[in-house]
Amino acid sequence: MRISRFPSIVDDVTVRLIAGGVLVVSTLALATGWWWLYAVLATEFVLRAGWGPSASPLARGVQRFVRPRLATPPRYTAGPPKRFAASIGAVMTAAAAVLGLVGALTGSTAAGVAVLVIGVVMVVFPALEAFFGFCVGCVLFGLLMRAGLVPEDICLDCADLTRRSSRSKATASA
Repeated sequence: MRISRFPSIVDDVTVRLIAGGVLVVSTLALATGWWWLYAVLATEFVLRAGWGPSASPLARGVQRFVRPRLATPPRYTAGPPKRFAASIGAVMTAAAAVLGLVGALTGSTAAGVAVLVIGVVMVVFPALEAFFGFCVGCVLFGLLMRAGLVPEDICLDCADLTRRSSRSKATASA
């Protein structure tokens, strides 16, 4: 039984556009100190990682309003590493939101510094994805697979996307 509706393959162009949206919100949070924006991002990441892009307002907006306006053909990539990356984003932004609240309630300098560090990471990582197509979470996912900590059957097609891509096209045309 499959609980998540996260797709097995995703369009890398769409993923990069979503990362651009995350970058905008993260940059705004970092520049203004509005730590509550991290709670918004955490919710976004949890929805996307847990229930797939169809549950994510940001992903749905990109898929409906932005992606159709681009003439770029889809570039398929494996979904499980992207889901893992969204999970990392969920953990980091949730931590930033909680630490931001702690800092606001207690005046803790350490909490403020931690939010700042996480904020920088949450600007750098989506910037790398959006501008260069470099997914830090995906690299970590691959390392965990090589180390045997992520079973190969989680992402059989990570090394061979053409196999899954051809199956998806056949399923879509049926």
